[in-house]
Amino acid sequence: MASRFVKPPVSDGDPGYRRKSLPFPSLPKNDFAFRVAKATSNNLGGNPTSPSFSSISSGDGSAPNSEIETELDSVVKIFTVSSSPGYLLPWQNKPPREARGSGFVISGNRIITSAHVVADHTFIQVRKPGSATKYNAHVLSVAHECDLAILGVDSQEFWVGMRFLTLGDIPFLQDEIAVVGYPRGGDNISITKGIVSRVELLQYSHGATQLMAIQIDAAINPGNSGGPALIGGKVVGVAFQSLTSSENTGYIIPVPVIKRFISDVEDNGEYSGLCSLGLHYQPTENSQLRDYFKMPPKMTGVLVNSIHPLSDAYRILKKDDIILAFDNRPVANDGTTPFRKRERIAFDHWVSMKKPNDPVPIKVFREKKECEFSITLRPLQPLVPVHQFDKHPSYYIFAGLIFIPLTQPYLDEYADRYSMWPRRLCERALEELPRNAGQEIVIISKVLTADINAGYEHLAELQVRKVNGTEIENLSHLYRLVEDCTDESIRFDLDNEGVIVFNYPMAKTATTTILMRHRIPSTASADLIVEQDSKKDVTEA
Repeated sequence: MASRFVKPPVSDGDPGYRRKSLPFPSLPKNDFAFRVAKATSNNLGGNPTSPSFSSISSGDGSAPNSEIETELDSVVKIFTVSSSPGYLLPWQNKPPREARGSGFVISGNRIITSAHVVADHTFIQVRKPGSATKYNAHVLSVAHECDLAILGVDSQEFWVGMRFLTLGDIPFLQDEIAVVGYPRGGDNISITKGIVSRVELLQYSHGATQLMAIQIDAAINPGNSGGPALIGGKVVGVAFQSLTSSENTGYIIPVPVIKRFISDVEDNGEYSGLCSLGLHYQPTENSQLRDYFKMPPKMTGVLVNSIHPLSDAYRILKKDDIILAFDNRPVANDGTTPFRKRERIAFDHWVSMKKPNDPVPIKVFREKKECEFSITLRPLQPLVPVHQFDKHPSYYIFAGLIFIPLTQPYLDEYADRYSMWPRRLCERALEELPRNAGQEIVIISKVLTADINAGYEHLAELQVRKVNGTEIENLSHLYRLVEDCTDESIRFDLDNEGVIVFNYPMAKTATTTILMRHRIPSTASADLIVEQDSKKDVTEA
């Protein structure tokens, strides 16, 4: 899916946020109407935060339902130490933080939890209910876009007597549901009860994608994330976020999304991503719009606005096509398809649940004719990455200029609010489409002022277009062009038509001095150095 701005989903049922196919770009964190249900403490070494209590009820005070009492032994508490990277100073990590979450065991000696519970982790432990012993754990696979992770525990002692939970199905409206976990406010296992209120596509605040989610009125608080939602002893969802502007409005990840994640890992050995058609489309609810495209009165569908150049749809579909049906499911003028009695769901759901490289039939209306095609689905990446969890940011420093690939985590760290992002970078992050695989927008994030770059300080936050007349593809390409330069001078052309020129030998010498002055350990991130060394080895061979 193309990287474009998506407003936060609203709570009044407005389907306007459905208009785009996965994956979606994120918003600055403070703009989200949702929060992930993860409790974190202060930085390690600081004073712990005292729990604050509210009047929200966590249940009806009754004993555990006999239907789920035996399942409680399968719900574990997760202790995580994490350290997120810094994007303004990409060679540094932020101070480590402690967090608590929940999880549950499934067949194959695996623990399911939320991805945000273990994101950027440095250390993970788990504890069984009623036990004082913590066991070391590790991440087997993680899917940040659908906020799920699988953990493993090597200790055989941990698994003695452990009962595996099984997955159920999508619950119906008004079904009674129990959420089990370890929310903030206590240390022991907790059960909250409620009913299923709604099933529809929702923006996942951690992964910034829109997937099926189930709204419930059982309390989901920080620490509940990763815990199971149970009906009749079976898992029908994973607790992961709540609506901050409303009391007791929580959300769980439904079984189809969980199964899609698990099957992907089992089939491929790792998570490969959610599929996308790679389209931007708009509703055709306006009668004048339908008349313009000569749609018959009973015909329904959505209008294709743009197509991701790297998608299979790019070679098949055209702008102004009307999508009438996807996978033999008729698409309404608002982009929804039949789901269950009295319920509809955006057709993006069926797209995201397909496996990579699956061919899918699609029917379109083009130039007054109905056409049928087969499109192969696969995961697609936006030009500007939405998130960068569990990896160090890439960077390269030359003559005090810090070069980085543009990412939305960088923009989030630059400013909390979308309106405060640099205008040029914002437009590229939200509008531009990738032309080639591996393409990146490379920017100068900051200038470490020194004699060599005096007068260039104002040229930060700009995109680098060329190095010595060669258009750059990504940061790795820029790194190779600069490091392999044999000219006396080196020139950088910027997107505002600005130019930066250095005497190359002098700039190389100055770079060493600048790194020492700012206590920066390396001129480039490890991934660039390793890639460059591997290319040299291949060339020499």
